[in-house]
Amino acid sequence: MGIDIGQLEDQLMQMSAEGTPRQEFCEAISELARIGHFELLRKVLPGIVYDELWARYQQDEKTFAGGWRRLAQDMRQGFIQHARQGLTTFTRLQPVGNGGATAAWQEIQRVLDGQQNDLLHTAFALELLELVEPAVLRATHLRECVVAEPNSEEVDRYLDEATRCYFFGLFTACAVMCRSVLEEAIKQKLPAGLTRQERTRDHNTATLGNLLHEMKNLQMTGFDADFPRVANLVNDTGKKAVHQGLLSEDEARGCLQSAREALQLLLCR
Repeated sequence: MGIDIGQLEDQLMQMSAEGTPRQEFCEAISELARIGHFELLRKVLPGIVYDELWARYQQDEKTFAGGWRRLAQDMRQGFIQHARQGLTTFTRLQPVGNGGATAAWQEIQRVLDGQQNDLLHTAFALELLELVEPAVLRATHLRECVVAEPNSEEVDRYLDEATRCYFFGLFTACAVMCRSVLEEAIKQKLPAGLTRQERTRDHNTATLGNLLHEMKNLQMTGFDADFPRVANLVNDTGKKAVHQGLLSEDEARGCLQSAREALQLLLCR
């Protein structure tokens, strides 16, 4: 039986909408604020919500009432959609004075998030459900990364994070982590003294480019001759991610596939 992600989203919205404040809630707040009977809300709102709204109301009664009236007109999708929009306030820079309807719903949103409505739970669940189908498609482009010998727990963790970044659309972060995967894997192969020397020379940062250069200088044996070429592809994309801007999905996939191929070449025997 196939899993219908759209149906799961609909069910989640229905479950979360039960008991969640909607248009009537906003209109009531706006009207009581307008006629000067805001204190009546004390009987129907949780104490922490009332205290937050009362503090905002006292700052500017007219703006408060107008903001909640505008919010009531924009409540077709309810507070849940506003909670999803609110996630961007955590992930992006916010300009000073970003007022109006946005400030009106934000002023109570954070209070409700910690109360009975669990709006953030719903917002995150919907965000993650939207990631499922693209992640499944991206996973079909990969195969197991089978190596002849283990390297280190750190390499596994870096590779895991790089792959998950690719699955979930964090393409630039994926390339940065791919470079870290190979840096760690090479350091495990180099003599301990040389690794310490590289860290001292480059201010505690043994970069992938430097490590590949040292491998070439040492004329290290025991790994496939094609390894430097593939590893340099990863290094070039990683540097682009750090210094030149955001990467596309194709660039991230190519970088991840090259990193996995390089690991197989490095750990082939």
